[in-house]
Amino acid sequence: MSADAVEPSGPVRLEVADHVARITLARPDAMNAVTVELAVELERALRTADADPDVRVVLIRGAGGNFCAGGDFDEVQRLRAAGAASLRGLFDAFGAACSAVGEIRPPVVAAVEGVAMAGGFELMQACDVVLVRHDARISDNHVNFGMVPGGGGSQRLPRLVGRQRALGLLLGGDRISGVEAVEWGLAYRSFACDSFDDEVESFVRRLGGRRPDAVATIKRLVRDHGEDDLASALLAERGAVVSHISGEAGSASVTAFTHRKESS
Repeated sequence: MSADAVEPSGPVRLEVADHVARITLARPDAMNAVTVELAVELERALRTADADPDVRVVLIRGAGGNFCAGGDFDEVQRLRAAGAASLRGLFDAFGAACSAVGEIRPPVVAAVEGVAMAGGFELMQACDVVLVRHDARISDNHVNFGMVPGGGGSQRLPRLVGRQRALGLLLGGDRISGVEAVEWGLAYRSFACDSFDDEVESFVRRLGGRRPDAVATIKRLVRDHGEDDLASALLAERGAVVSHISGEAGSASVTAFTHRKESS
């Protein structure tokens, strides 16, 4: 997909312009709840963005003032009636979309406003960087309905906030705000309602202006080696930086740094 291209309308929309791929969950009447079709289209949009060399950052947000309310109840009931194999298809498709976030080259930024609950909260956890509105309503509310997380919440959440806070949220079904999400390490920045859109755009445009190979390498180091022992992770980092600086990227970076130093 070339720059300034737009995917046809559907449960997921993809627009590419100015090095930014904007993915919109587009079921506003259902608070962007996840269906099999939405999950499949979300993964496809992420893979399409990854294949476009012009894309340097991906932004995911929901239409209609909400991020995502989780699994679509009617869809879950329909698939449940069809049998376990059909039901598993929903969770496999959504899991593949969440996994794609980490597998693709560009960083994926989630812009979270309104509701981010259950599967929406799990998608938020899968993203590389999360920007939230102060008044966002965030919760893993599966337990409130006698349900169990199926989009990675029981595994990603403890890695992000620790065992105690994760179990407190998962078992208590409590709701937190965007401000609290930042305090807990679930989001990078929180913004007021009247500045949220501008701040999100400023952030993704700034990332879109970065050197893409440097950004991709940093993402991969954090994603692939964040769980390694420190010695192994540092070895991987040294290998990556030597490889980066030894090539054309290094020449450009050193030149830019030298010019900046001389002008300061």
